[in-house]
Amino acid sequence: MTRPALRLILLGFFLISASSAPVKKTQDVNIYSFYINSTVTSRYATTIITSRVANRLNESQEIFFEVKIPKNAFISKFRMTIDGKSYDGVVKEKADAQQQYSQAVSQGQSAGLIKSVGRTLEEFKTSVNVAALSKVTFELTYEELLTRRLGKYELLINAQPMQTVADFKIDVHIHEKPGISFLEVTGGLSTNDLANAIKTTRADSDAWVTFYPTREQQTKCKDCDKNGLKGDLLISYDVERQNPNGEMKVSNGYFVHNFAPLDLQSIPKNVVFIIDRSGSMHGKKIKQTRLALLKILSDLSEDDHFGLITFDSQVDLWKRELLKATKANLDDAKSFVKKITDRGSTDINAAVLEGVNMFKRQPQAGSASILILLTDGDPTSGETNTERIMSNVRKAIGSKFPLYCLGFGYDVNFDFLTKMSLENNGVARRIYEDSDADLQLQGFYDEVAVPLLTDIQLNYIGVSNLTQNNFALYFNGSEIVVSGQITDNNVESISTEVIAISKGSKVTYQNTVTTKDVIDVPSEHEDFVERLWAYLTVKQLLDKHVLLEGPEKEAVKNEALKLSLKYQFVTSLTSMVVTKPQEGDVEVADKPKEGKESHRPPVSRYPSFTPRTGYGPPGPSDYDYDLLYASRPRVRGSRLRVPDFYGRSGYYAFDTPNRAPTHVTRTLVAPTQSAVLAVRNNRFLLPADGQTKPLCFDVPIPHKLKLLQDSALGFSMNGKSRGSKTGFQQIIIHYKTNHHLTINTSSINYNDGQNNVQYLWGQEPSQHEQEGIILILRDNEMDVTIGSIRVVIVLHKKRKDVFLWPAVWQQPKNVTLSGILGKDKISYEEIQGSTLKIMDNDVKASWDEMTDYRFPSAPVVRCWLVPFQAVMNGEISDFTVTQM
Repeated sequence: MTRPALRLILLGFFLISASSAPVKKTQDVNIYSFYINSTVTSRYATTIITSRVANRLNESQEIFFEVKIPKNAFISKFRMTIDGKSYDGVVKEKADAQQQYSQAVSQGQSAGLIKSVGRTLEEFKTSVNVAALSKVTFELTYEELLTRRLGKYELLINAQPMQTVADFKIDVHIHEKPGISFLEVTGGLSTNDLANAIKTTRADSDAWVTFYPTREQQTKCKDCDKNGLKGDLLISYDVERQNPNGEMKVSNGYFVHNFAPLDLQSIPKNVVFIIDRSGSMHGKKIKQTRLALLKILSDLSEDDHFGLITFDSQVDLWKRELLKATKANLDDAKSFVKKITDRGSTDINAAVLEGVNMFKRQPQAGSASILILLTDGDPTSGETNTERIMSNVRKAIGSKFPLYCLGFGYDVNFDFLTKMSLENNGVARRIYEDSDADLQLQGFYDEVAVPLLTDIQLNYIGVSNLTQNNFALYFNGSEIVVSGQITDNNVESISTEVIAISKGSKVTYQNTVTTKDVIDVPSEHEDFVERLWAYLTVKQLLDKHVLLEGPEKEAVKNEALKLSLKYQFVTSLTSMVVTKPQEGDVEVADKPKEGKESHRPPVSRYPSFTPRTGYGPPGPSDYDYDLLYASRPRVRGSRLRVPDFYGRSGYYAFDTPNRAPTHVTRTLVAPTQSAVLAVRNNRFLLPADGQTKPLCFDVPIPHKLKLLQDSALGFSMNGKSRGSKTGFQQIIIHYKTNHHLTINTSSINYNDGQNNVQYLWGQEPSQHEQEGIILILRDNEMDVTIGSIRVVIVLHKKRKDVFLWPAVWQQPKNVTLSGILGKDKISYEEIQGSTLKIMDNDVKASWDEMTDYRFPSAPVVRCWLVPFQAVMNGEISDFTVTQM
């Protein structure tokens, strides 16, 4: 195993079943689009997996959706879309979801399940019945705070679609305000013929990694075959750390403080290894333990002191006292380790207490003490009551040093080890019974090998609802993260103070940050600090819930539940309920417990099927937690969910009226009607140079607009708006004298002066190259590259409302383009209130919002709404054409 690192692991593939046979061939289903989009903002990762699948059969069939996500992540959204109708997951308290699950079981309906798999993964599975020659879109979102280990963050993306996909895209965007110090992309998908499908771009605070393999490339990675991709991308990075006080970010009334000081001397450590040598450690376990210990001993510093304890039903010490890590002592210790053999039962209580006594007999001033227990089973000798063992250990340690518990294999009582570690400022880690178990042990030790600070206390003025802000130890290569709410929205600054013990002295870090500084992040992620705070708070509350008893335990549980429901996190206290189209089928997604199997009995609509070993429907042994479906009205944002006349669940959407009088206003209507009030403008977004807040401006409609023009290149793009509605009905691109691309809402025609090529929206993704022109048709996107100009035309479908929207993604450097979209960026300065200085003119602006149609997801973003003339330096008539 590579050294421990937080990994985001993504695996998407789809399985088919039908009642006539237990297995269907993959050619009956076509994954025609598969996207993974991961955005990491200040270590907080939001990942969206979107898969579009077509049923090629002339009869309906069950299509399965499976993805693997990291165990530390919280699912926050799941949606299925069939024939334009969406079915969204709703997070509910586990008891409420259980009731709906029980109703489904009593009616003989199915239950989709999720299980814990591997070292860092959970596998999400669901299925839906898709009509003949129809399509389904699956979309799953999950969120996670990346943890720094051994000096870097790692994002692992695993892809195994089980077939080649015409439109396969992985997009990763990393934004780190202090700057990105290094970025590396490795993994099985970065080798051989796939290497040139990976593109990396860095720009100070941002990094982009894209992976767009062709169908042919998807069969040529190391472990790939005719079934397509099978491998991973490992994206490793770290951030610049020029400020020893750490990095503070404030947004929307919340803050996060990342603290990882450098240039500190390491603190000598006292480490005692307590090794289980009971009979269950026989064979490979004890051999791998010996290998790991021999390597760890070689890595000890001369300033360190160490001890070795082995135990079964009796406890044996290598030496009664801690010894300095001299060469002679280390050689003697290695001889002892080589002779460790398995035998007897397991007396954990006596072994850990003896480790504590070693520290007490020989206290080392100015050093950091660490106790590491490795065991593979329950206590079976001496004191066997786990509650009394934990009480004994807690009293003996007295919060003086941390206890780290490593559980070897799945037979170990991991709940017991977790609780005992948490009670003593440590963590529990499972060591998996694989060929690299010795490397897992060594990797954990590497994380705690170099303590830099002890007794760390982080204090803040003017904040509340802090996450954990005191820590026993800070290790080299790690990071301390504290988040909280700002008590007064009018406060202009936050003061921070970090007090800790360094090598032989007390150190203090002080800083003041201005709350008015806006974080430079995309508007669709501007709430990431709040969600980061919620994620971290829920995680820590769930840890506290393990430790507490009585009323305190219930209070912590209620607080964690409240936050889980508010932010729609699937945690151990909540379940996700999703409505399926099959007459109200229900599924419930529960967070699986580490190392535990689900006790909820699965219910299958396919009783004749055996447990799945390849393709086909899932069997009873495949799962670990469930996913319930039901119909229930709810309101979420501007989408109202109500049952139709047949009791089926559906959505009717409306847009909240914007404050700007020029913005579109829509009303809630019956499902068979359409009532849209007049739209008088198309609103365009204009990024601002050196500013985090973009500008936006309105262009009256209807008009035929000159969207983009480069006279030197012989390139022009014009657009015809849609009367009184948003967007464009036609966009035409001319290149030189003989190349013409006409894009309508139904088709795309390309003519090179001699030949004509036609595409239809919704057809198979395809690519066409000719004379420096590259055309890529994706689902609802036409990607056009001509020279150094790249534009993407997005087709938006809002029920029966269909329109086009142009976006410029690349244009020549140091070249001035004309047209509505000709400006790459614009500079402005906020003077006071809502007055901006643009091109030396004072301009009145309003802080407004708009739908950004440049993206298929059409996110709503905030922007400074300014007059057209203020940014375009001309009148509307200067940007209109008479002929397209």
